[in-house]
Amino acid sequence: MVADGLGESLKKYFGHAGFRKPQDEIVSSILSGRDTLAIMPTGGGKSLCYQLPAVMQEGVALVVSPLIALMKDQVDALAARGIAAAMINSSQTWEQQKKVLASLGGYKLAYVAPERFRSRSFIEALRRVKISLFAVDEAHCISQWGHDFRPDYARLGEALEKLGRPVCAAFTATATPDVREDIVRQLGLRNPAVFVSGFARPNLSFNVSQVSGREEKVRRICDIIARHRTGIVYCATRKSVETLSELLEKKAIGHIVYHGAMSPSERDEAQETFIGKKVNVAVATNAFGMGIDRPDIRFVCHYELTGSVEALYQESGRAGRDGGEAYCEMLMMYSDKRVQEFFIDGANPAADFIRRVYSLLRQNANPDGECVMSNETIAELAAAGMGRGGMRRGGGRKSPNSMAVSSALSALRRRGYIERFDIPAARIRGTKILDTALSAEDLDLPQAELDEKRMRDENKLRDVLRYAYTNDCRQKWILDYFGEPTLSACGKCDNCREFYGAAAARKSDALTPEQAVVVRKALSGIVRLSRRVGARQWQPRFGRDRIVKSLVGSSDAKILNFGLDKISTHGILAEYGRKFVADLLDAMQDAGYIRTLLDGEFPLTGITDEGISVLFDDSAEIKLAYPDSAAKPSGRGRRSSKLAAGGVSGGAPVPAPSAILPVSDKSQLNDSDRELFEFLSKERMKLAVARKVKAYQIFSNATLLEFAQKRPRTLEEAAQVKGIGAAKLESLAPKFIKLLEEFEERG
Repeated sequence: MVADGLGESLKKYFGHAGFRKPQDEIVSSILSGRDTLAIMPTGGGKSLCYQLPAVMQEGVALVVSPLIALMKDQVDALAARGIAAAMINSSQTWEQQKKVLASLGGYKLAYVAPERFRSRSFIEALRRVKISLFAVDEAHCISQWGHDFRPDYARLGEALEKLGRPVCAAFTATATPDVREDIVRQLGLRNPAVFVSGFARPNLSFNVSQVSGREEKVRRICDIIARHRTGIVYCATRKSVETLSELLEKKAIGHIVYHGAMSPSERDEAQETFIGKKVNVAVATNAFGMGIDRPDIRFVCHYELTGSVEALYQESGRAGRDGGEAYCEMLMMYSDKRVQEFFIDGANPAADFIRRVYSLLRQNANPDGECVMSNETIAELAAAGMGRGGMRRGGGRKSPNSMAVSSALSALRRRGYIERFDIPAARIRGTKILDTALSAEDLDLPQAELDEKRMRDENKLRDVLRYAYTNDCRQKWILDYFGEPTLSACGKCDNCREFYGAAAARKSDALTPEQAVVVRKALSGIVRLSRRVGARQWQPRFGRDRIVKSLVGSSDAKILNFGLDKISTHGILAEYGRKFVADLLDAMQDAGYIRTLLDGEFPLTGITDEGISVLFDDSAEIKLAYPDSAAKPSGRGRRSSKLAAGGVSGGAPVPAPSAILPVSDKSQLNDSDRELFEFLSKERMKLAVARKVKAYQIFSNATLLEFAQKRPRTLEEAAQVKGIGAAKLESLAPKFIKLLEEFEERG
């Protein structure tokens, strides 16, 4: 039996008393000679899963890794345990690499950078030794659907064939079901055993903060640093890293910076400073990612939107490696989406641009088909030859950049039209055209495939926005995204805390009558800016910024173009100012009176059932964290003269609920239906508490009202009730049909 002796070998070579789940199963699968794909969380013990089979078998295990620093750490750690290991990468001289290759059979593990597989002589050298295992670390890099695609990984499937198909084991911490399938296909894994070890990181608190600009971002980051001390701030661009660094320096906050434009020695120094705990804060791009293993990181903050949920989760996973509580937050400003759209453009050049790059290579190649030009030079020449119209959307920016050139070169190499080669002591690489007689017009570059890749990248960005605006538990949302559905809420994220805990405490302060009037004015304005779709049902039409502008009486173009200045609530809170109104909307969302949802591509803000109840009932107690930014009305703005008289005693006039909203449908139910509605409402609340979600996330009041009236007996009938979609039809409708039967049996 394969598993025999595993425990003894584990203790002998690594000093561990036992395995973590599912390490033993993965090791057993590899030792049985089966290709294996393992999806394990950061810090889950992936390395052991290929190191133990390596020492237990005859031959040398090749470990493909993109990180030189990680290779060195692991080789040193293995050597300390008496296990023969080596590495081959660009940090070594050619003589050092040849020495390792010549004695490769004497090692148990050899760590290899993916770019080494460009060399035919390297592969020929590997064929002269017995390879016990071909392990691919960070395997998501092989998939063009993944968040960190690296062209050199695309060679690995071909290399496996040339090496006689040794057992292959692929490992990654973040891969959706689509990416998993792509990894299997790209590597040509044969009937692989697939292990998906829990994505859940119960010690992490995931949060999203809506911010209005850079000033607020910096304030928020300073607050996070003050509270959590040790962590990483991820920025989308080098410029953002440098700008934020300057601002933190002015505030005397010690930190290191890290980005891809720094020299290798500068990056190494910065990393060692942070890992060595000489400085506790890092401000970095995603270049500061894989291989960063400081266990006491207490926070990870994303200064801007990430391009994918995978990137967000992987980078957040740098926090809390010691198992202690850690805080993760993304600062959400919708306009930051443009940065990621810029990256998508650069990563997805159109076929006509790829052909343009190929033509430039041919024009500047020597008789052997070799061309040496920087990506920046190619971009300049491409821009000069594309005319005044530039590039179309879907093909990159109007002014092509080096990123688009790099993507074009990768596309040409994947299709077998070019090869890239290293130039000793040079920072640029050369390109060899494999068939110099082939013209750009003859290239097989199906635009449909390129469009599909762009669509996938755009969908990944939309998923990040959906995550940012979800009202569900954030960790639960992430687990669903990675194909590991769960009904359990984490109880720690901002959305969970809104339901109970810290946010509940903020909601404990009841408002004065004057403050309640202001809240109702804001709610009435939101309703006026929404689309009525049914009795006591409104569909949001605008985002938060537009709502704030309307409430304070702005007359900018977007307000005027939509005729929002003609709405009766336009300027209803003008005397309080934009900052106060924006803060008030934040407090109203925290209290559950309004919510922001992603409708298609744009976030829209609308009223909730709780908000409607507050607006209907003047006597209802309103509890929220009234903004500290409240200023006394200046009297200079538009007053509430447009509103109907009536409202809350002791305050300024507020529209009577009936002037804004219809009467409650509940009042129109007969006695039996009303009793059923109350019964279903109580059961809904029990279910919401059990699932740690809000009641309206089970079914809205409007849905329950219609359910009580129509009394569906089958799923087909339940599907006709507004608010019961496909998912809730499967998960919730059977329970409520059964509750209906119980109610009727009681008489």
